Amino acid sequence: MIKNLGLIEAKGYDPYANLALERLLFEQTGPNCCVLYLWQNAHTVVIGRNQNALDECDVCALEAEGGHLVRRLSGGGAVYHDLGNLNFTFLIPTKDFDIAKQNAVILNALQSLGINAQATGRNDLTVDGRKFSGCAYLHEGEHSYHHGTLLVAADFGALSRYLQPSPLKLQARGVKSIRSRVVNLSELSPSLTIQQLKSALGQSFGKVFNSQVERIDSTQLDEEYLEQLRTHFASPAWNLGKKRHLSQGAEARFSWGTVRLDLEIAEGLIQQAYLWTDALAEGLPILVERALSGCALDASELRSRLEGEKIDKQVAFDLTQLVLSIAAR
Repeated sequence: MIKNLGLIEAKGYDPYANLALERLLFEQTGPNCCVLYLWQNAHTVVIGRNQNALDECDVCALEAEGGHLVRRLSGGGAVYHDLGNLNFTFLIPTKDFDIAKQNAVILNALQSLGINAQATGRNDLTVDGRKFSGCAYLHEGEHSYHHGTLLVAADFGALSRYLQPSPLKLQARGVKSIRSRVVNLSELSPSLTIQQLKSALGQSFGKVFNSQVERIDSTQLDEEYLEQLRTHFASPAWNLGKKRHLSQGAEARFSWGTVRLDLEIAEGLIQQAYLWTDALAEGLPILVERALSGCALDASELRSRLEGEKIDKQVAFDLTQLVLSIAAR
């Protein structure tokens, strides 16, 4: 049961430092405690843990215009951050993790500001079907977090210029572009400011969890460890990840996410597999790549090995069909 609430705001707009602080809070938030972390990144594309950076973002354009690319720890899709965007993270013990309750903090805060919003789909917050927030999650043992974006007055021109979503993803959602399905909260409430939203979130946090909210002093945190974490998040090896170089592959869209699967096949066996995805399950690629390595191109064996890795049966079925379709080309 949550008894203690903490609130902390990032000191600056450096995406690498902000993700470093998120990681430190993730590791150090104790039992019976929930921390709400509010932060902003300047001119940044944040990709999901399992996405291919060069597929999701025009990295050359972003960097030429002084922007930053960073890979987060959670799954899900790519997002654009600027100072018209406020980010939130709930850091909470896994046993107390409750998406509906955490979403209620956001929705109730917006209600107090005159905006009637809803949680929809697998991870979106919307107003009249238009998305202003996308969420993602991370679970590691006893620690979990739930984080997301809040579009207040974001630059949609930059968003459209840098992000390169799969046409399959847009088609599945019945839209022609990212811009057509998102909305800034300032469009719904023209006088809304980031500071007003921060204040409303802090008040709603205490009300939903029925406890006093204590401010966390960021100067008391381990600066040396934060710098180590920042170095990791700023690393090109982390942010660009593995390059696609296998001989066969295909992209597909399923109810649980968009995937790109690459295979190296020889003598009827899968020699190597790479999976990129915006699925919310952050550990999925490791499980899939391990299951497929050395597997024969047989539907029963493919499904058995995938399900043996504790992969959801529908996901295992969909990936089996994708593997067989790639092999048949």
